[in-house]
Amino acid sequence: MKSITLCVFLLGLVGGVVFFPVHGVEPPVITLRGHEGWVTTVAFSPDGSCIVSGGEDKTMRIWDSHTDKQIRVFEGHSAALSSVAFSPDGKKIVSGGWDHSLRIWNVANGRKVKTLLGHEDQVTSVSFSPDGKWIVSGSADDTLKVWNISDGDCLLTLSHDDEYDVTSVAFSPDGKRIVSAGGEKQLKLWDSETGEEIKTVQAHDDAVSSVCFSADGKLLVSGGWDAVVKVWDADLGDPILKLDGHSNEINMVAISADSRRAASVSEDKTLIVWNLPTGKKLLTLDRQKEAVTSIAFSPDGNRLVGGTKGEVKIWQLKNP
Repeated sequence: MKSITLCVFLLGLVGGVVFFPVHGVEPPVITLRGHEGWVTTVAFSPDGSCIVSGGEDKTMRIWDSHTDKQIRVFEGHSAALSSVAFSPDGKKIVSGGWDHSLRIWNVANGRKVKTLLGHEDQVTSVSFSPDGKWIVSGSADDTLKVWNISDGDCLLTLSHDDEYDVTSVAFSPDGKRIVSAGGEKQLKLWDSETGEEIKTVQAHDDAVSSVCFSADGKLLVSGGWDAVVKVWDADLGDPILKLDGHSNEINMVAISADSRRAASVSEDKTLIVWNLPTGKKLLTLDRQKEAVTSIAFSPDGNRLVGGTKGEVKIWQLKNP
């Protein structure tokens, strides 16, 4: 760790001091091993103390984000996991899998609380509403569904009206809207209570693989199979920024809690951190052995967690 620290220089940024690589040396990194096969999804707990990961091995695992110790293994899905998310209070986790199901788990004891059934193909993306009362899920069956957590009922079923997958879903920070991305190159905004389609845009030149809201509710960031990252006004007018830097399809995008940075990972085996709103590259990690499939900022913005083949990686962005 000391040798890595000596090979970097520091640059002051809003919200922290970020490590930049010199001669290809990446920031300090912790590697967590336990999954067999690809780690397909990762998320930080709301307080940043834990990380949850899901993988091809059908398991979900919770890790101490500071000590690299595995805390618990969750088993129950009959196929690979595709998406996980913590509830806003950090007490529950929702997981979605290739077995077409969603499962809600108690973090403290590892027990399954509910199984949500209704999708006819793999679940691709899951997200809690800001008040923790609802879950939205996207699926390869071309639908997104809104679920009531208390009784497990499906409240809304919305469709992209096409043969393509719904690849990514997220609630707005105020909970009033849902954004969804799909294989038909579109982004859609929905009213989360009525299910009314608010707006649809042709967002990318190929499938849109990932989309997320900024915490201040002002921006959306999307990534596509066209290797492009785009920044949008949250009302989804014309894109504010088009970020070029990847050479292959984008696997996932994320935004820091201060809404000042975005991160993207790609099949080209690179991870890029971008400044918002300027679009400048702050950090490029291009020496990964395998592609990073998923990415998330810690709540304080000082770390990034990513999933790759057999490993969960935590990059230290700020000098602790």
